[in-house]
Amino acid sequence: MVCASASRKNVETVKIHLRNVKQSFWGYNILHEDQMTMAFTSLACIGALALDSFPDVGSQAFVSGRWSLSQDGNSGVSGMQLAVVTETTAILFDKVEHNALTVDGHPAWSAELNLVTKTVRPLNPLSNTWCATGSFLGNGTFISSAGNPIIITGQDGLQAIRLFTPCTDGKCDIFEDQNTVRLTSDRWYPSSVRIEDGSVLIFGGSIVGGFINDASVNNPTYEFYPPKNIHGFNGLQIPSKFLVDTLNGNHFPNMIYLPDGNIFIAANQQAMIFNWRTNTETRLPGIPNGVRVSSPFSASAVLLPLTPENGYTPEVMICGGSTAPDNLPAANYSVQTPTSAQCSRLLLTPAGIKAGWQVEFMPQPRIMLDFIQLPDMRFLIVNGAQTGVAGYGFSNDRIGDSDAANPAFTPVIYDPAAPVGKRFFSAGIPATTIPRLYHSTASLTPNGSVMLAGSNPNTDVSTVLFPTEYRLEFYSPPYMSRPHPTYTGLPETFNYNEKIKLQVNLPPGVKSLSVHIMDLGFATHGVHMDQRLVKLVSTLSSDRRTLVVTGPPSPRHYPPGPAFVYVVTNEGVPSFGHKTLIGTGASPPVDLGAIAK
Repeated sequence: MVCASASRKNVETVKIHLRNVKQSFWGYNILHEDQMTMAFTSLACIGALALDSFPDVGSQAFVSGRWSLSQDGNSGVSGMQLAVVTETTAILFDKVEHNALTVDGHPAWSAELNLVTKTVRPLNPLSNTWCATGSFLGNGTFISSAGNPIIITGQDGLQAIRLFTPCTDGKCDIFEDQNTVRLTSDRWYPSSVRIEDGSVLIFGGSIVGGFINDASVNNPTYEFYPPKNIHGFNGLQIPSKFLVDTLNGNHFPNMIYLPDGNIFIAANQQAMIFNWRTNTETRLPGIPNGVRVSSPFSASAVLLPLTPENGYTPEVMICGGSTAPDNLPAANYSVQTPTSAQCSRLLLTPAGIKAGWQVEFMPQPRIMLDFIQLPDMRFLIVNGAQTGVAGYGFSNDRIGDSDAANPAFTPVIYDPAAPVGKRFFSAGIPATTIPRLYHSTASLTPNGSVMLAGSNPNTDVSTVLFPTEYRLEFYSPPYMSRPHPTYTGLPETFNYNEKIKLQVNLPPGVKSLSVHIMDLGFATHGVHMDQRLVKLVSTLSSDRRTLVVTGPPSPRHYPPGPAFVYVVTNEGVPSFGHKTLIGTGASPPVDLGAIAK
């Protein structure tokens, strides 16, 4: 089939092919290759016309060539959750299980990783961090919230709040005291997002653990940390109709803070714009072609780069997921359940919303993928499985305990500014040999490499097929082997619209620079809370030694909190990402009356 036009005939053809796909999937028959190709190609053709009309995301050159992959270090605890917290350290959380690393006389389930030496230091949360969420506050403190009631050592984690303030002396630990600081309701598999006042909104989840959410265990509410007196719910959880309408598969909803101060949220087959200030839900067009995008059908969502060139216009993209039903008994899912290769982009303007989601396809289907923003404004897709669902111990044909199979070993680059049909590629990127399925993570690091960690689709530490994984891997893009720009002069805090001067040292041949501030986010279950890239306005002096940089336009464009600042050459080579706090570094507002509730 040739992408000549998106005619009515093409539309009818794709409907027929998709019916064939659905029938073959749920009969567990093998779909003939040409049927799959025709269905995917038809959809790609239909979406191509609208995709070509999308605004420039702010194109940035990039370095071509071969990537490198190295195994380096051990995470101490399996990396179910991951966040880079300083220029040299990251923290990882596991579920409470019998890891060899110990702390205070018991197995550790959290660790601080030194990104330079690859050594680990055990941390000591008091409750089970299994399936918690995480975000940074405006003052740079990391907040881990919610968890699981299962106890090996520790406490019930369902209402836990855990606070970690990064340090450089190796002495900081996690603060947790549920007698004084806790959530107002039980949550397992919630998501969170940092908002414009530097506080965190915690959204959804279940009141107990389980494979999938349903009406009997749903927690269809949200709350804030620190608590707010808002919408008549002084410090307490606030109902959300969206969390009822998206049952059953709405664990770990995808959430993105937008530059108008609203929140994009996608779960199951639905999406909305949420105005948290007025408690208003505005529904968006549903996810195309029946694809479900939240756990246990885990897709991954990103906000495309916000740049002066695109007027900081938000555009979101969701890749992967599954068309599996969300109402089957758990044992009726198979490790061979097909997943989706679909990627859907939506421009969040009135015209873009009216045009609807524009569909593309990854080279291979994936579930539980990690979608990583790179400093050159491209994305790297890693980890996950080509078949199955997110979870363990439920499928009728599980492998060991894993409910997924056919690991996705080959990373994929997505270039949002490239022409349609040329946005995905894997050329020059070596495949890993480590399966990273359920409870895997990945993150960009300050030096521009991408770290892969975790995988543990097992009840406890296990060595069966798809074992508990502690090995760390690092993907180095081609820009890592090129001379880098360097800079000094970044202040500890960088306020909105503030002008600062960076002293730069440029490699030969560099003609211009751009400045990208990045929230590297918190990763778990394929969801990357708060990940974003904002390009700043900057001017290079005539002697090419001073770069004048203007802070982001507002707290809605980049909510106050940690940022890694990359200076990127016109050839696409980034500097080291030095850390600052966007805003004043102040703590988020505290309402003592709301806390008392």
